[in-house]
Amino acid sequence: MLIFAISDKGGTGRSVTSTNIVYRHALQGNDVCYLDFDFGSPTAGAIFSVSSVARGTKAGGLHEYLRGDCAEPRRIDIWSESDREGLRVKPPGAGRLVLLPGTEGGGELATVEEEMIGRCVQLFSRLEEEFDLCMVDVSAGRSFTAEMVLKATVRLPAIPFRWLVFHRWTRQHIIAADGLVTGADGLLDVGARVGHDPDDLRDRIRFVRTAVLEPDAAELVGLRDEQRAWLSACDNDLRELARRHKVGRTAMLGKIPLDPVLQWREQLISDEDVLASKIANAETTAAFDELAKKIVDDSAWEGL
Repeated sequence: MLIFAISDKGGTGRSVTSTNIVYRHALQGNDVCYLDFDFGSPTAGAIFSVSSVARGTKAGGLHEYLRGDCAEPRRIDIWSESDREGLRVKPPGAGRLVLLPGTEGGGELATVEEEMIGRCVQLFSRLEEEFDLCMVDVSAGRSFTAEMVLKATVRLPAIPFRWLVFHRWTRQHIIAADGLVTGADGLLDVGARVGHDPDDLRDRIRFVRTAVLEPDAAELVGLRDEQRAWLSACDNDLRELARRHKVGRTAMLGKIPLDPVLQWREQLISDEDVLASKIANAETTAAFDELAKKIVDDSAWEGL
């Protein structure tokens, strides 16, 4: 299964959320890999606490692979190469957790060449055979990277794939997320031009809300009644806006609550962070666990 993570705006928590999803999927016993296709800012290594590739790798990165400068991209085994003590031992029953980093200073793709598409097809095909789940973190917004991915997947009709569109729970992000999918040169527009069936592609796209602060959240204890009423009204307005832009409940796969750890540190949240040090919230790991199951569950997608 190939899952492509994308957002229209930066700061949505796309990368930190998608890394936590694959981490939870690995803890559930599945072999997973994470491809850092965020070529302008390949910093997934920092989230996985691998300091040697915190800003991408100096050699053998995905940039170099796509350009044909190396035969295979570099692989990082998180369970053995993470600097974080709690990640250096593979938990009992967990699957593989592998990072394919981008190249440090590689920059966004300036064009989509036929040779790049061919190498992308080969990479996706090989990894899909090897791993239960491949999460591909795509650059934010409309990009040549997204176009390359769409051109590659149309050549792989036998390989299942899905898109997760991340957005924060704000007016601008809701409108932007809808535009990225349905607007000019959005996923559906470009997908149709390169050979995807628009209806089929739409069925493969779901939205994930990030940093959602519920009106009754514990973090809001202490606010005046007037403030709580205002926040509740804002939340209702956002729900209506999301419905009008088709980013509402029926198109949403899940939501991640606001969590200080994700805001301030952007790291994988372990059970130790919740139960021992208590720096993270149990609701956050529960949301990651649920999403990690839903992304490969056909019934979860068909029910939306």
